[in-house]
Amino acid sequence: MPDESSTCLGQFLEEFLNSLRRENVSPHTLRAYGADLRQFVDYCGKNCGALRPEKIDLLILRGWLADLYRRGLSPVSIRRKVAALRAFLNHLHKEGKLAVQLARLIASPKASETVPRVMTPEQTNNLLDGTNGLERRNLVRDQAILEVLYGCGIRAGELAGLNLEDVDIEGGWLRVRGKGRKERQVPLTCKAAEAIGRYLIERKTLNEHGALFLNQSGGRLSDRSIRRLVKFYATAVMGDSSVHPHSLRHAYATHLLSGGADLRSIQELLGHAQLSTTQRYTKVSLEDLLAVYDRSHPRA
Repeated sequence: MPDESSTCLGQFLEEFLNSLRRENVSPHTLRAYGADLRQFVDYCGKNCGALRPEKIDLLILRGWLADLYRRGLSPVSIRRKVAALRAFLNHLHKEGKLAVQLARLIASPKASETVPRVMTPEQTNNLLDGTNGLERRNLVRDQAILEVLYGCGIRAGELAGLNLEDVDIEGGWLRVRGKGRKERQVPLTCKAAEAIGRYLIERKTLNEHGALFLNQSGGRLSDRSIRRLVKFYATAVMGDSSVHPHSLRHAYATHLLSGGADLRSIQELLGHAQLSTTQRYTKVSLEDLLAVYDRSHPRA
């Protein structure tokens, strides 16, 4: 049983998570922060003795980092956990529970710059069109989801958060609430608008208001369910179980760039806070160009 001091650290963690809820942080971020930080609290209790927040020091933080490396976690996973802990330590410092600003002393591992694997336009079209031959109870809804993911380039969590009033089929726009609840307007492709229109005819029998995409019980479809259905259709149509909602977002950005769209416009459409995040798609396009060059140039 943890003693009072360990419980105290856990209580401050719950207060921090509640403060994030009041700031309308996305449910996905809350889940990730909660899981990562509860692991940190558990580490403190098991390996360093039960701790009050003011007892956390650099030695403990280094031991926690070393433990993550020993467990064989990837640099990306460690960076995520470090980001969560930094936010928690900043909160404790702001609340006067930490005399020293420890967050800036934690070093994150450098993540390798991996270029995402991107489906070609032909592969993407084959996935979207290949669903027509399938028999599924919610096929019309699922086709609308796939069209919106690729046609608008939005995240699974953003799609799950869409409400009926966010869709302007006539105007061809979609209102999206991204990370930090920042809103942006995204154009609807004709295919996506048509697919949503077909789905809404069925949806009206279930629910006249609220979430756009509903589950079988009439509630809001979760981002986890969206990931499952994308995997299902990619496996059924393409035989590729590695495709996920972000694969369609990657394809959206890369195909826009290949078609001549500028990076700033793609940044706005994707809702990236930093242009550097968008710039990784230039690497994908450059690899495509090199492949074309190698195939086509007689002196390549």
